[in-house]
Amino acid sequence: MNCGLQRACFFLLVILSVTGFAPSASAAPPQWIEVQSPHFSVITDAGEGRGREVATRFEQMRSVFGLLMSRANINTPIPLQIVAFRNSKELRQVVPLWHGKPVQLAGLFQGGQDRSFIMLDMSVENPWSVVFHEYAHQLMNGIITSQLDPWFEEGFAEYFSSIEVDAKEARVGKIPSDTYAIVQQQGLMKVAELFRVQQASATYNESGERRTVFYAESSMLVHYLYDNQLIPKLSTYFDLKIDKGVPVEEAIQQSFGMSAAQFDKTLRSYIASNHYLYYPLKTPADIITKGYTTRPLTAADGAAVIADIHQHSLDHHEEAMAEFEAVLKLDPANAAACRGLGYSYLQKNDYQKAGEYFKRAVAADPKDSRAHYYSALLSSGQGSFIDRSAVPEVLRELELAIALDPNLADAYSLQAFALAQSGSPEKGIAAMRKAVSLNPRNIGFRFNLAQMHLANQQTDQAIAIFRSLAKSSDEAIARRAQESLSQAERYRAALREAPSAAVIARTPPAEPASSLRESSVKSPPAADVVTLPEAPPVRFLKGTIQTVDCSAAPAATFTFISGSRTWKMLVSDSTHVLLLGADAFSCAWTKQKVALNFREAGDGAGTVVSIEIQ
Repeated sequence: MNCGLQRACFFLLVILSVTGFAPSASAAPPQWIEVQSPHFSVITDAGEGRGREVATRFEQMRSVFGLLMSRANINTPIPLQIVAFRNSKELRQVVPLWHGKPVQLAGLFQGGQDRSFIMLDMSVENPWSVVFHEYAHQLMNGIITSQLDPWFEEGFAEYFSSIEVDAKEARVGKIPSDTYAIVQQQGLMKVAELFRVQQASATYNESGERRTVFYAESSMLVHYLYDNQLIPKLSTYFDLKIDKGVPVEEAIQQSFGMSAAQFDKTLRSYIASNHYLYYPLKTPADIITKGYTTRPLTAADGAAVIADIHQHSLDHHEEAMAEFEAVLKLDPANAAACRGLGYSYLQKNDYQKAGEYFKRAVAADPKDSRAHYYSALLSSGQGSFIDRSAVPEVLRELELAIALDPNLADAYSLQAFALAQSGSPEKGIAAMRKAVSLNPRNIGFRFNLAQMHLANQQTDQAIAIFRSLAKSSDEAIARRAQESLSQAERYRAALREAPSAAVIARTPPAEPASSLRESSVKSPPAADVVTLPEAPPVRFLKGTIQTVDCSAAPAATFTFISGSRTWKMLVSDSTHVLLLGADAFSCAWTKQKVALNFREAGDGAGTVVSIEIQ
């Protein structure tokens, strides 16, 4: 949709309670496992069968969503961890409290800036509806750039949360009976009033009948729009209301061809008919139900999962640190606990301890993309790059993080600043565009992309982004964007008046959005930029390792054939090279099929970044 509205991304952080992860002497400790599907990680103590069921359910919803949205690539911008508990007692460790007591829930979603969690009680009949609603929000965040009105966001999520899939058919758009009950018993808001509800309003945030009606009516309205093929008219409505500032009633008349009062009557008639459409679709062929992997987790691993959930809750940071420390007493090399403590110390600005634990995390699990990203963030001075000699190390860590997780938007964002700092502004802009494409609703990413365009004298691109952000419903963001827009327009005018004048600085007059994103930093004055030797780009090839020479250990050189070409590849340190699909580098490899990330170092020569065993 051509809609310029942006608002700060909002995910409800629940308040969690823990009674301690150590099992009692009389109870057998739960056996934790991880089930890995192509797009999800499910950690569970309910057994492999239930873990596979959870992973399959989410693969189904993801696939059907992609089919309906006509998108080839579906992405969740914040890494998601699914935790399926075997019973209600286990789930109570992480549910919200009300007056000091755990709330009775079948499932819940917990959001975070760097990591989100979905938690399920596998002992109940239907734990799916609540978490599927929240997962639908995550899917929307990954493919829709603009933040739309709350009624549509919530109604859309509710519509897709009803997806049912079996081997032959997917069914989308069923209306739960309790939704009918709510609107019939408690009445409806006027449509124009519903359309005016904003994220910061009491209706959207305060518990009570009005909020309940808002969610139920939003759901029914989205069903009505789908059932009557009116979804395309929403583009016109949002263009009028948001981009052009047309009043709600007038925007309704122009886009839907009826007055707000007529819309009220039409919606009431639709609900009273107690008749709706749902859409049977052929089950998408790309739903993956085979090739799942399962690995057992230790008791320490299970405890680290609970600690990680607590770390991302609002009120339990200190408890999480104590839990991570207890895990490390049981297992000093537990990668998740090392990473978790490092992140906690990073949040407390204790960079020395954070660095120690990130190093331990990488040593314990070199394939942990977040540990590499956090190490890069720490080395960068939280994005400020005060010590410019650290830039090559930052880029190296980020390359590893991206190789392990190509969808890690934060890594591309930090890489953008590192590349710009090293004298490669165009590559920096490309990296920031990648971050925006992976997390299109991240206001900080878009703001910083505009600033990078401005720093590179690409004023038209910067101004277009600032104009979009200036229409945000978040007043602070809109004000900041408007100020930057004015500065950018003045800067463009100055460039046009004196395009070759030496007095025009390369650095834009505005500062990046440091209040919007931790890694946002002020660009250094042009005179202070230290241009570092530009490293060759990382390339990717598949082929076969023919022979390996380890005579200069720990370095190693191997002959690599890809197609008709033969390469000599150097591994600087075979004990620490990033490996996927093998526990250690082997000097005995012959005719081993691999995929390589490497940098060219001459004709037919390269230095290895990572090796994946095929």
